[in-house]
Amino acid sequence: MAEFIGPRLYSCGNCGNHISLHDDIISKAFQGRHGRAFLFSHAMNIVAGPKEDRHLITGLHTVADVRCSDCHVVLGWKYERAYEASQKYKEGKFILEKSKIVKENW
Repeated sequence: MAEFIGPRLYSCGNCGNHISLHDDIISKAFQGRHGRAFLFSHAMNIVAGPKEDRHLITGLHTVADVRCSDCHVVLGWKYERAYEASQKYKEGKFILEKSKIVKENW
Protein backbone atom coordinates (compact mmCIF):
# COMPACT_ATOMS: atom_id res chain seq x y z
CA MET A 1 0.00 0.00 0.00
CA ALA A 2 1.33 3.43 -0.93
CA GLU A 3 1.88 5.89 1.88
CA PHE A 4 -0.08 9.15 1.62
CA ILE A 5 2.13 12.19 1.43
CA GLY A 6 0.32 15.38 2.33
CA PRO A 7 1.15 18.94 1.35
CA ARG A 8 4.53 20.38 2.23
CA LEU A 9 4.04 22.42 5.39
CA TYR A 10 5.90 24.72 7.70
CA SER A 11 5.31 24.15 11.40
CA CYS A 12 6.23 25.94 14.62
CA GLY A 13 9.79 24.97 15.48
CA ASN A 14 8.90 24.92 19.16
CA CYS A 15 5.75 22.76 19.30
CA GLY A 16 5.08 21.45 15.77
CA ASN A 17 1.79 23.29 15.23
CA HIS A 18 1.07 23.68 11.48
CA ILE A 19 1.66 27.31 10.47
CA SER A 20 1.66 27.60 6.67
CA LEU A 21 1.82 25.74 3.38
CA HIS A 22 4.92 25.76 1.20
CA ASP A 23 2.72 26.87 -1.72
CA ASP A 24 1.90 30.09 0.19
CA ILE A 25 5.50 31.38 0.03
CA ILE A 26 5.73 34.61 -1.95
CA SER A 27 9.43 35.28 -1.33
CA LYS A 28 12.39 33.84 0.58
CA ALA A 29 14.38 37.08 0.30
CA PHE A 30 13.26 38.81 3.51
CA GLN A 31 14.99 39.73 6.74
CA GLY A 32 13.43 39.12 10.15
CA ARG A 33 14.58 40.11 13.62
CA HIS A 34 16.73 36.98 13.91
CA GLY A 35 17.96 36.45 10.35
CA ARG A 36 16.37 35.16 7.18
CA ALA A 37 12.61 35.20 6.84
CA PHE A 38 9.97 34.21 4.29
CA LEU A 39 6.99 36.24 3.08
CA PHE A 40 3.80 34.12 3.09
CA SER A 41 0.40 34.95 1.64
CA HIS A 42 -1.43 32.99 4.37
CA ALA A 43 -0.75 31.61 7.84
CA MET A 44 -2.83 29.39 10.14
CA ASN A 45 -2.88 28.55 13.82
CA ILE A 46 -1.44 31.92 14.73
CA VAL A 47 -2.57 34.76 16.98
CA ALA A 48 -1.84 38.36 16.04
CA GLY A 49 -0.83 40.86 18.70
CA PRO A 50 -1.58 44.57 18.80
CA LYS A 51 -0.81 46.70 15.75
CA GLU A 52 2.15 49.06 15.95
CA ASP A 53 4.12 51.25 13.58
CA ARG A 54 7.68 50.05 12.93
CA HIS A 55 10.50 51.44 10.85
CA LEU A 56 11.71 48.43 8.88
CA ILE A 57 14.38 48.15 6.17
CA THR A 58 11.80 49.12 3.51
CA GLY A 59 10.27 52.02 5.44
CA LEU A 60 7.43 52.62 7.86
CA HIS A 61 4.84 49.85 8.22
CA THR A 62 2.01 49.04 10.62
CA VAL A 63 2.61 45.46 11.76
CA ALA A 64 1.33 43.00 14.35
CA ASP A 65 3.55 40.30 15.82
CA VAL A 66 2.22 36.79 15.19
CA ARG A 67 2.52 33.97 17.70
CA CYS A 68 1.89 30.26 17.51
CA SER A 69 -1.64 29.63 18.80
CA ASP A 70 -0.43 26.62 20.85
CA CYS A 71 2.86 27.59 22.49
CA HIS A 72 2.73 31.40 21.96
CA VAL A 73 6.26 31.72 20.57
CA VAL A 74 6.63 34.82 18.36
CA LEU A 75 7.12 33.53 14.80
CA GLY A 76 7.21 36.83 12.90
CA TRP A 77 4.69 39.53 12.02
CA LYS A 78 1.77 40.44 9.80
CA TYR A 79 1.92 43.52 7.60
CA GLU A 80 -1.24 45.50 8.32
CA ARG A 81 -0.35 48.67 6.41
CA ALA A 82 2.46 49.88 4.20
CA TYR A 83 2.95 53.63 3.86
CA GLU A 84 5.09 53.51 0.71
CA ALA A 85 3.22 52.81 -2.54
CA SER A 86 5.90 50.32 -3.64
CA GLN A 87 5.36 48.28 -0.45
CA LYS A 88 1.55 47.94 -0.62
CA TYR A 89 1.85 44.36 -1.93
CA LYS A 90 2.89 43.30 1.61
CA GLU A 91 -0.39 44.32 3.24
CA GLY A 92 -2.17 41.33 4.75
CA LYS A 93 0.90 39.11 4.28
CA PHE A 94 3.03 37.35 6.89
CA ILE A 95 6.74 37.32 7.67
CA LEU A 96 7.75 34.05 9.31
CA GLU A 97 11.31 33.76 10.52
CA LYS A 98 13.21 30.78 9.14
CA SER A 99 14.76 30.05 12.55
CA LYS A 100 11.29 29.74 14.14
CA ILE A 101 9.67 27.32 11.66
CA VAL A 102 10.46 23.81 10.43
CA LYS A 103 9.60 21.89 7.26
CA GLU A 104 7.16 18.98 7.38
CA ASN A 105 6.29 16.36 4.71
CA TRP A 106 9.39 17.09 2.59
